[in-house]
Amino acid sequence: MNLNYRLILASKSPRRQAILTDLGLPFEVIQTSVDESYPADIPLAKVAEFLAHKKATAHPIEDGTLLITADTVVINDDAILGKPENEAQAINILTSLSGKTHLVVTGVCLRSNQKTTSFSATTEVTFNNLTEAEIEHYVNIYQPLDKAGAYGIQEWIGMIGISSIKGDYYNVVGMPAQALWSNLKTFA
Repeated sequence: MNLNYRLILASKSPRRQAILTDLGLPFEVIQTSVDESYPADIPLAKVAEFLAHKKATAHPIEDGTLLITADTVVINDDAILGKPENEAQAINILTSLSGKTHLVVTGVCLRSNQKTTSFSATTEVTFNNLTEAEIEHYVNIYQPLDKAGAYGIQEWIGMIGISSIKGDYYNVVGMPAQALWSNLKTFA
């Protein structure tokens, strides 16, 4: 892809960085930190896109630059499951996902000085029934405290615990690769 922009990814996520690298996109990384609060009346499926847009507007950008921001949320039982604060919370989150289907929504915002566009992708993820020992093993070994929903699909828990997904696998990893590619092709 031949973009006429200098790409900047505003994310500390190594998974998002790896996806952009695997797409063959040259980019720079800047760190981002914004208040991740959102209005109480926003539909849960729109929260990730709202937060991605909020992150994008928090940064000044130069002409010729395209800023990419993203946010991922896990929705289970009509509630957003954030990043766990400790191992006990990670165990509780994974226990709540065991044997059920949940949604992973990643919102992305593309912003230049001339244009801003945002979009989101939703993937349904179904876990098998996980044993307490499997959950504790995963949390102790993989320390998923930096992951929404307390898991990484690309890690051990995904290999042994996920029975199906419906939608973009890379969305669950942290960036909807196909939707990003499509939106970059049409961004002008």
